Amino acid sequence: MERSELAAQVVPLMQLSAGPSPFTSPAQPTASLSPVERAAARFGIHGNAIVTGGAGGLGFASCRALLEHGLSGLVIFDLDPTYTATRVLELQTEFPHANISFARVNVTDADDVNRNVEAVMQSLGSVDILLAFAGVAYCAHAIEVSVQEWRRVFDINLTGSFLCAQSVAKVQAKIGKRGSIVLVASISAHRVNFPQPQAAYNASKAAVLAMTKSLAAEWVRYGIRVNSISPGYMDTILNEGDGLKVARDTWNDRNPMGRMGVPEEVCGAVVLLSSQAGNYINGADLLIDGGQTLF
Repeated sequence: MERSELAAQVVPLMQLSAGPSPFTSPAQPTASLSPVERAAARFGIHGNAIVTGGAGGLGFASCRALLEHGLSGLVIFDLDPTYTATRVLELQTEFPHANISFARVNVTDADDVNRNVEAVMQSLGSVDILLAFAGVAYCAHAIEVSVQEWRRVFDINLTGSFLCAQSVAKVQAKIGKRGSIVLVASISAHRVNFPQPQAAYNASKAAVLAMTKSLAAEWVRYGIRVNSISPGYMDTILNEGDGLKVARDTWNDRNPMGRMGVPEEVCGAVVLLSSQAGNYINGADLLIDGGQTLF
């Protein structure tokens, strides 16, 4: 834009929800239900979900949790069709009445994302929940990180999350149903990790936090709540191997609980943010780290 054009530009204005809007009103009262039924309704999961990176440790545990709480349809977006197919079969065996499938999707390709989100809409009728677990970790001294690697980390962790969120938000707004989008940040978004150097990863996850708040402010008028979770160090295959022993010992020593988390411990936050229990939670980030970030 030329300097002469700057004074003439018109800035788009954000539109907030009106209080009585059916998209942002309180949940319907459940006084007619028994206490047990009210508890179940509060954390019940309804409709259909897309989970990117759903074949991985945290994503898979979250898929199972959504199904346990009543999810009807699930589509996992992942790049590894062979491994994802085995995970889908495992879930389908455990939840025979749910509609569970997967699609090979490159989350950094907008056309691929849009095409597959639309396919989910056609097959299931709605996308009520998005969990964006697809991401990549990268450790290297910042002085040695190539621009290609820096951009790759941001492209997957930040741009990929945005493209999926944007595509799902468009279809949710179009059909006029409330929805929940849960993006995945990290404790790395809140502080510098130690002892491993990972500036690109930390910066990409901090950007996810900022993006979450922006999307939450813009999209809630459509009934779409956007939140994030920030898992701490988790005991998954990504943190196995003798080469990580020094790092694991350091992480455990610096955690008030003295250990890493397990994938199941992410599920409570996911269910909360995806259910009626999280109806007034918007633009929040939930730390799931055993207190790792206290120091």
